[in-house]
Amino acid sequence: MTPSDADVTQEPPALGNQYDNDRALVSYLARTLSADQLERVEGELRSLGELAGNELYDLFLNDLQNEPVLTRWGAWGDRVDEIEVTDVWTRAERVAAEYGVVAAGYEGTLGDCSRVHQFALAHLFIPSTDMYGCPLAMTDGAASTLLASGNEDLIEKAVPHLTSRDPATFWTSGQWMTELSGGSDVGRSKTTARQDEDGTWRLYGRKWFTSAITANMALALARPEGNPDGGRGLALFYVPIREDDTLANGIAVNRLKDKLGTRKLPTAELDLDGARAYPVGELKNGTRNIAPMLNVTRTWNAVTATSFVRRGLALARDYARKREAFGDTIINHPLHQETLADVQATYEGMLHLSFRVAELLGKAEHGTLTGEQQGLLRLLTPITKLTTGKQVVPAVSELLEAFGGAGYVEDTGLPTLLRDAQVLPIWEGTTNVLSLDTLRAIQSVGGVAPLKEEFQRCARGVQAPRLQEAMAVAVRAFRDAVVWLKEAMGDEDAMQAGARRFALTLGNSLELALTCSHAQWALDNEQDGRSAAAAERLAAQRISHVTDVDHHGAYVLVWDFNCPTLYECHSTSGDGASRADERLTELIDTSDD
Repeated sequence: MTPSDADVTQEPPALGNQYDNDRALVSYLARTLSADQLERVEGELRSLGELAGNELYDLFLNDLQNEPVLTRWGAWGDRVDEIEVTDVWTRAERVAAEYGVVAAGYEGTLGDCSRVHQFALAHLFIPSTDMYGCPLAMTDGAASTLLASGNEDLIEKAVPHLTSRDPATFWTSGQWMTELSGGSDVGRSKTTARQDEDGTWRLYGRKWFTSAITANMALALARPEGNPDGGRGLALFYVPIREDDTLANGIAVNRLKDKLGTRKLPTAELDLDGARAYPVGELKNGTRNIAPMLNVTRTWNAVTATSFVRRGLALARDYARKREAFGDTIINHPLHQETLADVQATYEGMLHLSFRVAELLGKAEHGTLTGEQQGLLRLLTPITKLTTGKQVVPAVSELLEAFGGAGYVEDTGLPTLLRDAQVLPIWEGTTNVLSLDTLRAIQSVGGVAPLKEEFQRCARGVQAPRLQEAMAVAVRAFRDAVVWLKEAMGDEDAMQAGARRFALTLGNSLELALTCSHAQWALDNEQDGRSAAAAERLAAQRISHVTDVDHHGAYVLVWDFNCPTLYECHSTSGDGASRADERLTELIDTSDD
């Protein structure tokens, strides 16, 4: 290498301890956990943070080109359906078990704060392990669902494996709901359950999207013969996937999905031809009985989105200290500082919102939720998932841009982060599906009172004047959302058309309120104003998304036909037109004042 070559070599971004270096996470845990609780788990968090920022991240970078491989046929024509996973996945399974990334939520070490502990582990673990968080989310959801079912035989059979810290006995679970005919509308599922003469249940049908086929078991929806159509006619079944390390009889892997991202995750398309299954509970109401799983996996989805933004920030900040441009390292350029600071503020809002759900989930499981908080958990789960899912993609895209052209080059590992992020608004319910679920949740809990109480809780104690101003922005956005809801009630089309803007307004305003509340604590207890700076920056972003746009205009635009009356019914004529013109002229003339 010549001296000139050495001069232009760019030092790549690196990661240090992902626990110690995450000021927002460390501060949040210091506030949420007691000193004794934090002392009991901080060593484990710091150890995993070191692993995530070094060994696991290095393994991730060295394993970029590898993907799971399906071998359908053996050398002599026998059907084998063997799947070879990547080195990252092999290592991740052992680390996940040993650190209790699922188990911590069930061991009760921190009582009703155990979920906070668990999701802090997940937050550190997920970004370095090529979406191994996906099977862990489904494993967690399966354990929760089985425990809620009261089926003692299946609980005894599976839950000790799903929550084990021993890699030799640890199981993961799949989640088999999606079919070609249904998608989010799982009530249209075509998989049939039939009972043999000896009483054994068997499943028949095609599961179009199953994650992850390397699991030991799955929870699946199927319709017992004779049951009615729709979600009420479905039942929830426990399905053994592997017997003696081979695929169980009646399960055939047609292919692994060729996806935009999450390419290390072996997502399969399956044919079920007599796969043995066990009813988890009643032979109906499967979509209702799967709810405990969805509540858990949606929380995992939100924490994953949050962790991806954090990972992008960690890399972008380190790179900015090393990359020189226009006479200085780019971290010293004010505009670059602004760019990273905006994303940092978004991250902190996502962190406080997703972990608030984790707090409530832990309290629900330990019986310490108040009645109002039970309603809050029902409302926050879809709101949090859809909000963080919509935030992660533009945030990670912004962070890739912070690397310039290097952010677009595959062997840096950076594009993987964006591709994997794109699944998060889609999995576990799209933004539209969860926006409608938010409306259903409001109806089921009897209104927005739990959210109002949450805003009041956050506002109590906020004393710093600039934080009070930021909190006022959050409260005004919440008020806008409530006003819209009252005005739209009774018009089903208007409610559905505005559901997304309404739900995102709730999510963004809650993020701001929670960040303001934490920022006051950080000022009082840590003499640290960085969370307050994040709250102010969030308040400057667009928080309220509700509008009075005529939803009929969407119909016209989508169907692409001319509808002049749509405009005419809103137009002004005569003296009204003159006055409107005068107001516009006055506004333009004074715009520089």
